[in-house]
Amino acid sequence: MASTGNITLLEGIPEIEDAFVVIVKTEWNANIVGKLEEGAISILNAQGIRFKTIVVPGAFEIPFAIKSYQVHSTKKADAFIAFGTVIRGDTPHFDYVCRAVTDGIVALNLQLSAPVIFGILTVDNEQQAIERVGGVHGHKGEEAAVAALKMIALQKSFK
Repeated sequence: MASTGNITLLEGIPEIEDAFVVIVKTEWNANIVGKLEEGAISILNAQGIRFKTIVVPGAFEIPFAIKSYQVHSTKKADAFIAFGTVIRGDTPHFDYVCRAVTDGIVALNLQLSAPVIFGILTVDNEQQAIERVGGVHGHKGEEAAVAALKMIALQKSFK
């Protein structure tokens, strides 16, 4: 069972100067994904963090977009936030997509010089997703933005 939000995560947001975050979000389940993005943007704006949003068709395409951006863009990201919502259906497609995007994000975290935050909701139904974008289980978009800022600060502490 999920917690009712990670209150401690939202505490102690580090102050970071000159950071740039890239949000990669899916078109699928746009009503939920849009709320994830809104939550992240509210945190990033409050902290004065510059950001860019890239839209991909589905969760499966997120790892490719992140790697392509970091390899080909002249404006490197200090962190990425991956947003998508995968809702279980009647076929094993849910399992394949969840596994692929999870494995892809793990691989990116080991390959890239910027952290990739996992903001993919993997839920059984739309109600569970709604509960995670400002409902009883907190706001996973806000939490993802805070995690990105904390990882940027951690990485800067190593330099």
